Amino acid sequence: MNCTSFSRSRRAAGFTLIEIMVVIVILGILGAIVVPKIMDQPDKARVAAAKQDIQTLSTALSMYKLDNFAYPSTQQGLQALARQPSGDPPAPNWKPGGYIQKLPIDPWGHPYQYLNPGTHNDEYDLFSMGADGRPGGTGLAADIGNWSADGN
Repeated sequence: MNCTSFSRSRRAAGFTLIEIMVVIVILGILGAIVVPKIMDQPDKARVAAAKQDIQTLSTALSMYKLDNFAYPSTQQGLQALARQPSGDPPAPNWKPGGYIQKLPIDPWGHPYQYLNPGTHNDEYDLFSMGADGRPGGTGLAADIGNWSADGN
């Protein structure tokens, strides 16, 4: 075996440093593109869950109004869906067992907010204050409410 054939067989058996570096750069570029998209998914899922909860609570409020002829007051709050409220307006036909089993909390661990009358909607406002738990905000910190068709 001469020196030239040994050199060729050795080179064919492994990767060069340049080839390994090219693969590492490609993986780094892919990681820089894919990881942010994957990391954004839990936040989008939280927003979707809040919109679903608001829709469920809105349906329960509609059922409450059908039975009792009015929505609960702000003071009676969403608790009127789970426990028979006292105060004004009265709930003469409150459904035994309630309209929901228990009040959900938003995906960020805060209670849903309820105002009657609403400031965005003539009947009532039902909303989550978003990721920051404070009124207003933008992006993930934006309020998510019943005052528009898409929940924002």
